[in-house]
Amino acid sequence: MSPPPLISAILLAGGKGTRCKSIIPKQFLSLGSKPLVLHSFELLAKSGFITEIIVVCETFYRHLFTLKTKLKIGFANPGVRRQDSVSSGLAQITRGSFVCIHDAARPFLQLEDLKKVIEQALIHKAAALSMPAKNTIKEIDSTGFVRKTLNRETLRETLTPQVIALDLLKKGLLEVEKKKIDITDDVSAIELIGHTVKLVSGKSSNIKITSPEDLQLAESFLK
Repeated sequence: MSPPPLISAILLAGGKGTRCKSIIPKQFLSLGSKPLVLHSFELLAKSGFITEIIVVCETFYRHLFTLKTKLKIGFANPGVRRQDSVSSGLAQITRGSFVCIHDAARPFLQLEDLKKVIEQALIHKAAALSMPAKNTIKEIDSTGFVRKTLNRETLRETLTPQVIALDLLKKGLLEVEKKKIDITDDVSAIELIGHTVKLVSGKSSNIKITSPEDLQLAESFLK
């Protein structure tokens, strides 16, 4: 029996967090008894599924990641765009045939969801957590008038982690650069090269902290 694939994690923690109206980037603000970013970092480190973690963040914050673990912990510099930060993290990977990419601003990832998305990625080569769209979504034209109402039953909001075969992700990112486009999630690069992506239902608590109101909501989750 062949050994299970090695999975490296890239934790994206390089954002400025301007919408949180704080000098300190949102991912380093306190949530409960520790910086927000450490909630997801510690879950990844203790999960048993990850072989190394590459934290993409500014040098000033790297001292925070001192969890005692046998995992290799590496660092990479953030880029201007999401795909730049992911590419920076990829360059530091030393082991693994799959990459698990997670937003540091999502502190409430559950082990169960991490396991589910990894299992599906190992089968399909690319998988992402997602949730059904809760609101009615309308497509508009450039002047703000409605073109059509989209079928909510076929729409999903993508979350992280997103888990992708390493060689597939590298190929997808090359296509992103070739076409000179910006992507807002990582499996978009896989879609560009025509590979299917499996969406896995995740918990609604896996929120992304983007505003002071989100941070207040997150604090209430801990009570």
